[in-house]
Amino acid sequence: MAYEKISGPFGPERLDGLFAMLCATVSNTARGKGRKATPKDFLPQWDRGPKEAMDWQSMLAAAKAMNRRLGGTDLTEGGGGDHPRRAPRQHRDQHR
Repeated sequence: MAYEKISGPFGPERLDGLFAMLCATVSNTARGKGRKATPKDFLPQWDRGPKEAMDWQSMLAAAKAMNRRLGGTDLTEGGGGDHPRRAPRQHRDQHR
């Protein structure tokens, strides 16, 4: 943290800033007359989600919804059937 305070951000945050500067430069060379682009115009805004913490049921529902949208298979208990290539899951207290 101390190094980052002295030298600026590094990692993904620094790359976002570098690419924003590059995009602004390219945009300004190809623009007509008018407002000049700044790096802030191209800097992504991360973490726009809700600020309050989600409970585990809401997190699970969100993960299942994303899984469905991406065409995934739900292998959880009662979550959508067994996978055709896998044996059904057994609880740890069940014995074969």
